[in-house]
Amino acid sequence: MTGVTNDLMYGLLKRMQHDMSGLRLDLSEVKKELNVIRGHMVGIQADIHNIYGILGRHDERLDRIEWRLELRELAEAQKGFDPKS
Repeated sequence: MTGVTNDLMYGLLKRMQHDMSGLRLDLSEVKKELNVIRGHMVGIQADIHNIYGILGRHDERLDRIEWRLELRELAEAQKGFDPKS
């Protein structure tokens, strides 16, 4: 078996340091990508919130239109009486 020399240990440590710096760089890139994804998710959440607001306003407008046209009363008056329900 070959004896462990300082040169062998130095080479091993140098290679490990190189690998660790590569891992640090890769981890930094992953963090940046996660931050970009987080930004997109926040944007999507805001868009969905806006869509729900618009749908709520449309629902209110339809209710007012139906009320003014008396469509609700006509629809309720046309329903027959069902004693089983």
